[in-house]
Amino acid sequence: MAKRVTGPEIEKLIQLLAKVPGLGPRSARRAALHLIKKKDQLLGPLSNAMGEAYDKVKICSRCGNVDTVDPCTVCTDTQRDQSIIIVVEDVSDLWALERAGAMNAAYHVLGGTLSPLDGIGPDDLNIRGLIDRIGEGGIRELIIAVNATVEGQTTAHYITDQLQGLNVKITRLAHGVPVGGELDYLDEGTLAAALRARTVI
Repeated sequence: MAKRVTGPEIEKLIQLLAKVPGLGPRSARRAALHLIKKKDQLLGPLSNAMGEAYDKVKICSRCGNVDTVDPCTVCTDTQRDQSIIIVVEDVSDLWALERAGAMNAAYHVLGGTLSPLDGIGPDDLNIRGLIDRIGEGGIRELIIAVNATVEGQTTAHYITDQLQGLNVKITRLAHGVPVGGELDYLDEGTLAAALRARTVI
């Protein structure tokens, strides 16, 4: 059995860092050591920032985004086209689309996808909030931007069924060959989707 070479406070820091996605035990040890070595420049400011985030971060009651205000900055942005809603699975997807800067629209975070095997049904997601938003009127297009997984597609179909009869255009992200992608490296499902979604040149 390996002997402990650090105090319990440092071990606790390592254990907590190891729970962060993308950090395993080794990476957590390296990150902790780096933070400790840069105590004044990194560890102190990080500790303060995390304390502030803990105190101030809220979930937007309208779209499900995380922010320090409710409704969030996206929902109150008058420069956005609030008549278009992009539906995403998670906040990380919202952030990814924002980094791409391809569309200046509103968002709605579902909080996951339907997965009967995992016991996740419609009531476990923010689907009711989406239906209520569309029912309020003023929404002309709903872009379903969920992952191209079985669960994602099941969720997309469920949402589409729930919105039948409402006067809103429903679209989804295109699936297929990524920009810069080489056909030889793509899986069969991606190639099949690309062929089905082919466009005229």
